[in-house]
Amino acid sequence: MGGNRGVAYIGKGKVEIQEIDYPDLVLRDGPGVNPLNVGRKCEHGVILKVVTTNICGSDQHMVRGRTTAPEGLILGHEITGEIIECGRDVEFMQKGDLVSVPFNIACGRCRACKEQDTHICLNVNPDRPGSAYGYVDMGGWVGGQSEYVMVPYADFQLLRFPDKDQAMSKIRDLTMLSDIFPTGFHGAYSAGVSPGKSVYIAGAGPVGLAAAHSAQLLGASVVIVGDLIQERLDQAKSFGCETINLREHDDIGEQIEQILGTPEVDCAVDAVGFEASAHGAGGGEAPATVLNSIMQLTRAGGKLGIPGLYVTGDPGGVDEDAREGTLKIRLGLGWAKAHTFVTGQTPVMKYHRELMNSILSGRAEIAKAVNATIISLDQAPEGYQQFDGGASKKFVIDPHGMLK
Repeated sequence: MGGNRGVAYIGKGKVEIQEIDYPDLVLRDGPGVNPLNVGRKCEHGVILKVVTTNICGSDQHMVRGRTTAPEGLILGHEITGEIIECGRDVEFMQKGDLVSVPFNIACGRCRACKEQDTHICLNVNPDRPGSAYGYVDMGGWVGGQSEYVMVPYADFQLLRFPDKDQAMSKIRDLTMLSDIFPTGFHGAYSAGVSPGKSVYIAGAGPVGLAAAHSAQLLGASVVIVGDLIQERLDQAKSFGCETINLREHDDIGEQIEQILGTPEVDCAVDAVGFEASAHGAGGGEAPATVLNSIMQLTRAGGKLGIPGLYVTGDPGGVDEDAREGTLKIRLGLGWAKAHTFVTGQTPVMKYHRELMNSILSGRAEIAKAVNATIISLDQAPEGYQQFDGGASKKFVIDPHGMLK
């Protein structure tokens, strides 16, 4: 058995690199593992040598202490790797394959999976539908910000890259297929972005930037991105987006009117989630801000894509309601305007193959859009600090130094 190291959450605001167990094809007991999942055999799984694994804004929520994540949880759900061991029941994947791992863990057998709702698989998380690696209340599957990781249900889930050398030459883009690119695309697609439409993206973090690039791929006429951090807005501008600094302007409608000639857009995306802030100078945390603002800004009959994370438990919530995920949302406004809301985890497998082809053809340049920045595993704690400070970078961890 070999060694392994991974990024562990050790308390509010802190992660560290720890020696962890080398994976095998059984889900062992450990921090966050649901007791009903302990000892679960995974002969349908593989062991991956992790080639790249990314830091996600969802990880940051846990590290900030804004969830009920237990100390010692090994983080990381954005994984790309090389298969080095296959379980007995794996038929179609082989050692040496370079693959993208959807962050949703899905069995491929339940009703949800058969209906392509792999984000709400019914068999992998005893607590509720849906699961992910290295994430709170998601069943306890060990995270992939590590050197090696076990991935179950390999034949069903894994996306194999057709040419290994070509894939490594585009790995900065392809690493985004595990979560951020499909999530951004899902936000734009579910918001109804199509040729000629205008779209407002709330948030210029990596998911917001991915949603903006996806909106361009879908043919949007104008993509407007709003954020509180100018550095992130500058990144959105770098690939052709219009921007609004929400720290300087609290009336988004007025700013949109200056861009479009009307204070409304055809569709909108919430790429912020439950740690939203009020707009304007000195605005504090106000978790319903984005949801209410995009209802106000979106035309009647429009759609709202909501890939931003909302939780059922937030120890750091601004009030008792927020601590249990109850927010003061103007649902009556959305009802009156006949809005369509699409929420929840992204079903990555609905999109990842086509997005891979867009990358390999040169059509999609997602690494450029999100400012992919390569770091070593030992640099991960610093990456978390910079990301928490608002750096406009998508940190990509290279655990084995395989990227040139």
